Amino acid sequence: MRDDEELLALAAELAQQAGAAILGIRARGFDVQRKEDRSVVTEADHAAEAIIVAGLRAAEPDIPVIAEEEVAGGRITAVAPVFWLVDPLDGTREFAAGNDEFAVNIGLVRNGEPVLGVVGIPAAGELFGGIIGQGAWKRTEDGEVPVHARVVPPEGLTVLASRHHGDSSQLTAFLGGRRVARMVNYGSSVKFCRLAEGLADLYPRFGRTMEWDTCAPQVVLEAAGGSVRTMQGARLRYGKPGWENPHFVCAGRETD
Repeated sequence: MRDDEELLALAAELAQQAGAAILGIRARGFDVQRKEDRSVVTEADHAAEAIIVAGLRAAEPDIPVIAEEEVAGGRITAVAPVFWLVDPLDGTREFAAGNDEFAVNIGLVRNGEPVLGVVGIPAAGELFGGIIGQGAWKRTEDGEVPVHARVVPPEGLTVLASRHHGDSSQLTAFLGGRRVARMVNYGSSVKFCRLAEGLADLYPRFGRTMEWDTCAPQVVLEAAGGSVRTMQGARLRYGKPGWENPHFVCAGRETD
């Protein structure tokens, strides 16, 4: 089996390929359909997932792959000591609406813990990656640079909120008593990446999410010095029943 650096490089290459396919489909136009749960899906979701799962399975056939559209199609895969979690197009609603805030998520779980992952943001030409304990980076056409979450600045928190999900009254109650400098709405796992590179400080999530939504971006944020915790303060873990997450809070660095 490849070591973690090699597995990360594999995920990065597949995320880039999937991102290119997504942008190609966006350029020529596509239809939007709805799944059984009424969430939207497009040709781009399926094309990107096909690229990623084929590449992962060919390279490491002994590591199971849990991918969003396969699960939606009824493919049931048991939890294993090591497995991939793939969201081929996180933020399909944003993508379908012509918004640039969509992402490609590929993360690896080992014994319930997220250990490495990449988040591609195709429309921005950005790729984030990280390995827990080794750091995180951002790659663009100008090269690759390390990224670091920041400590909350004196003027207060920059809070990120989901563009379409969550309860504003819950968010208001959660932020009660905190100094908030500004709030910004974002779609998809792009929010985790903006925290990881020190552009924001807090992202509380009260809406429903699945494990493939959060695994890779959690790695990026934690590898950059931030945190992803349940409302009870525990680190978000993987392999849960139905692949469903509880509510959680993403935060930047606590101390310098």
